[in-house]
Amino acid sequence: MKQLITVRELAEVLNVPISWIYQRTSMGQKGIPHVKMGKYVRFDADEVMRFLRANGTTRAFKG
Repeated sequence: MKQLITVRELAEVLNVPISWIYQRTSMGQKGIPHVKMGKYVRFDADEVMRFLRANGTTRAFKG
C-alpha cells in the first residue's frame, strides 16, 4: 500500500500555498485527485503528478 501525504506535504512538493491545494480539492472531478477520510484529506503524490502532467494547471483548474 502506498503512503498518502498530507495537504501540507503536497503544498511543499508543489511549492504552492496550502490554500491553493484546498481550493483544488473542492473542484469535484476537475480537481486534484484526493482521498477524504472524515475531515482529513490525503493525496497519492504520484497520482497528483500524473494528473497535473496530463491536464496542465491552466486546463485542469478553469471554472
